[in-house]
Amino acid sequence: MLTEAIQTERLQLRILLPEHAPLLQAYLLANRSHLAPWEPWRDEAYFSLEHCQERLFHNFRQIEAGQGLFFAVCDGEAMIGVCNFNNIVRGVFQACHLGYAIAASHQGQGYMREAVQAGIRHMFEAEGLHRIMANYVPENLRSAALLQRLGFAREGYARSYLKINGAWRDHVLTALVNPAD
Repeated sequence: MLTEAIQTERLQLRILLPEHAPLLQAYLLANRSHLAPWEPWRDEAYFSLEHCQERLFHNFRQIEAGQGLFFAVCDGEAMIGVCNFNNIVRGVFQACHLGYAIAASHQGQGYMREAVQAGIRHMFEAEGLHRIMANYVPENLRSAALLQRLGFAREGYARSYLKINGAWRDHVLTALVNPAD
């Protein structure tokens, strides 16, 4: 299990434990309206300290089981985003899904690209994965541009794929294959 932060030029990708719930809560509250169009609908309880602790505990259990890696993207002591690799499948597949988000205050400065590149490098080199999949709502032009810059290839279009902000939304399906394979 990864215990040390992944360091980039400007950022750290850290695994948060339940005792770090105030850090997660502050990020979620500060970016509530910014992230709402791209995420599932969230009730008030989602933003509570107790829910943040439960979420971090659940994430830790998934990390221990080898089913995911959930990184807080940090600029110094402040959490400015997330870079998550979930649904890890081993065996003949060796793949996962990528999810990411950046604080409104840090958009357009290359932070998300820097963090996701470091996470991808870790997943390919240290975790030995072959394929990383990432899906986005067609209207999310920033996500489309980021994934394209990172080398993700469009593989399909899924109608009514995920329930985002209370409505079933289509998604563009993309993937990146480990260049070492």
